[in-house]
Amino acid sequence: MSLSLIGIIFVQGYWIDKTVENNEEQFSFNAKQILIAVANQIQYREFEDMFYPLRRVLDTVEDLDYKTLRESLDLSYNNSSDNFEYASDFLDEDQKLFSAFINHNIDTVRLKNILNREAEIEEEKNDFSGEKGSKIERLRNLTDSQRKDYEYVIGDIANLKPIHRRVTNEEIERLVKKELTERDINVDFEFAVYSKSLATKVKSEDFTIDPSKTYAVPLFLNAEGISNYQLFVNFTGKKKYLLSTIKGMAVLSIIFTLIIVVAYSSALSQLMQQRQISQIKTDFINNMTHELKTPIATINLALDSIKNPKIADDPDKVRRYLGMIREENKRMHAQVENVLRISQLEKNQLNIKKDKQELHDLIEEAITHVSLIVEDSGGYIKAHLGALKSTILANENHFVNVIVNILDNAVKYSDQPPKIDVYTENVKNSIVMKIRDQGIGITKVAQKKIFEKFFREHTGDLHNVKGHGLGLTYVKRIVDDHHGQIWVESERGKGSTFIIKLPLIS
Repeated sequence: MSLSLIGIIFVQGYWIDKTVENNEEQFSFNAKQILIAVANQIQYREFEDMFYPLRRVLDTVEDLDYKTLRESLDLSYNNSSDNFEYASDFLDEDQKLFSAFINHNIDTVRLKNILNREAEIEEEKNDFSGEKGSKIERLRNLTDSQRKDYEYVIGDIANLKPIHRRVTNEEIERLVKKELTERDINVDFEFAVYSKSLATKVKSEDFTIDPSKTYAVPLFLNAEGISNYQLFVNFTGKKKYLLSTIKGMAVLSIIFTLIIVVAYSSALSQLMQQRQISQIKTDFINNMTHELKTPIATINLALDSIKNPKIADDPDKVRRYLGMIREENKRMHAQVENVLRISQLEKNQLNIKKDKQELHDLIEEAITHVSLIVEDSGGYIKAHLGALKSTILANENHFVNVIVNILDNAVKYSDQPPKIDVYTENVKNSIVMKIRDQGIGITKVAQKKIFEKFFREHTGDLHNVKGHGLGLTYVKRIVDDHHGQIWVESERGKGSTFIIKLPLIS
């Protein structure tokens, strides 16, 4: 059972781990698709933004020069500072960009192809310069060759712009959020655009590269599939999102596993208890058999003796044997009565009538029951009745039996002549009785169980102490019925102190 339980836990842990791994792979796939979609949309938007100004230039200008092209595309050059200006804003861009433009690195052959387009281009020109047409329709009407020509030229021209003029933080953030929403992914993110491993101005405030959370895709690919820029997106809420996807399954798995563990632990605990109870019952039967066997044997011997003619003619001996029979019969009756009383207490069938009693009187009466046995053993019982108030509501017979049981145990479990002291004191509205002996004591483990039914502390293979483990159970039940408390303080080899606390009555 333990091996199966451990196996179930490991299997569930394995599947949860595999689910997290699969979800992480799925998330990575979705993240890459999102970045590709965002990069494509940004590049398409840039193509669309530059396509129409470029078409206007090609449609309206017969003798195209680079000055006209720059001015038409809102791109100008400041000779005094050797810097680009775009949309009236000053840009500190690399001087190489200007050199590339001014040295005619833009493919003139492709420009001529665009200028010498056929009749379909003329038709598009009329649409463009006349009625307001659909931009998307005009883009769709481009042939593959035409589109490639435009992409090539537009890409070369766009590369002359600084990156923060080609794409903005707001656009990236909007597009990423849109793609996440379409895929029903709720996760926080940061982003940045890098150029040749160097950060550009286009980035969110708290962006940092984390290999486990950061994904990258090329941005602004040219006709050869090469790009100088990379879009990095760091999904900071990735871990939280992945955990949320398995939270329901993990919680249910943990709950059901805990139920199995608790049920298994309970079954194991009950198994151990049943084993212990079985052992205790075996001990009880053995002790009870021994307790009953001795008086029965004594009665049989006494009866056999009385049948003997020699004994039958001797009245003194007959009376003696009859007395023995009576005492042994009382002893057996007391043993059976003890068991029946415990059974009745458990079923709440024992009707205990309580009257106003003086605890000191009950203590004195109990002491008289065991005083002769103690004196014969060479010991003593001393009463130190210090309580000023001792009136309680109690059943005389049962409570005397409680005190006698404790005193009897003090005598039984003394390896020396028994020395017993009984103390009383008042604590607020209660009276506390302490019965202290100097016997063999009780171990810490046994102290927790001595009031359990059938429990007897093992003393090895020695069976010098008679009993069946019901005396202190009876004591506890009677004290509880009197709304009192009982506990024990003991140390092995140094004796024990039984403490009973009872409420006083006025």
